[in-house]
Amino acid sequence: MQLKTLLPLALIILLSSSCGSPRHISYLQGLHPEVAEEIRQQTVIRIRPKDKISIVINSKDPLLADLFNLPIVAHRVGYAANSSMNINQQVSGYTVDARGEIDFPVIGKIHIAGMSREEIAVFVKNELTSRNLIKDPVVTVEFMNHTISVLGEVNKPGRFSIDRDKISILDVLGMAGDLTIYGKRENILVLREDSGKQIPYVVNLCAGPELLSSPAYYLQQNDVVYVEPNSMRARQSTVNGNNVRSSSFWLSLASLLTTVAILIVK
Repeated sequence: MQLKTLLPLALIILLSSSCGSPRHISYLQGLHPEVAEEIRQQTVIRIRPKDKISIVINSKDPLLADLFNLPIVAHRVGYAANSSMNINQQVSGYTVDARGEIDFPVIGKIHIAGMSREEIAVFVKNELTSRNLIKDPVVTVEFMNHTISVLGEVNKPGRFSIDRDKISILDVLGMAGDLTIYGKRENILVLREDSGKQIPYVVNLCAGPELLSSPAYYLQQNDVVYVEPNSMRARQSTVNGNNVRSSSFWLSLASLLTTVAILIVK
């Protein structure tokens, strides 16, 4: 009878130990509204050399505005070259050179590195109005090659385009379908290029105040986010995950022993 009692208890213990601790699963632990307000960062994406952006000018006089817009480029998609349905039209973009400048129509070279989208729009509008080129310009600036890569234990790894001035690591992980249950939430790696160097940051999704105060909470263009697999996933990397270190092995063994013990007692 002791064997019949102890084996199911051992099975329960094994099942409990195989489950992840809530403190390693739940996001933003220890976070309170007043703390979040105190440490919240306001980091916006700023233009760097090699970035590509579009700048579109609109006005009451469309012919005048077109003098300051790059041409619309037609890109063919697919194999049927004679089909009009296979043509996509796209606004041409400006690529920021190594000095942080672009060559804008009529105005000439302008330095935009370090500016946000809003600051570029204000700058171009002021240049157009101060030179009496357009009286009522509406300037729209969009990112064209800004992406963030998400790798590792997420449901939809890939490369994601940035369409806003400020994007957090939580936003990007949401775009990637969130972490799988096998991802290490307390050890997310963010790799960022800065001044020709790759700088690594470690982010803990479980610690709320620590996460919001991290310099990698708000991401930048071309950042790489890597979610490391936990020990359970590492054990499953062997064939079928059936080795003596895997939880599935011990659960199967415990289940077999319990069944045998019950049959013996009967």
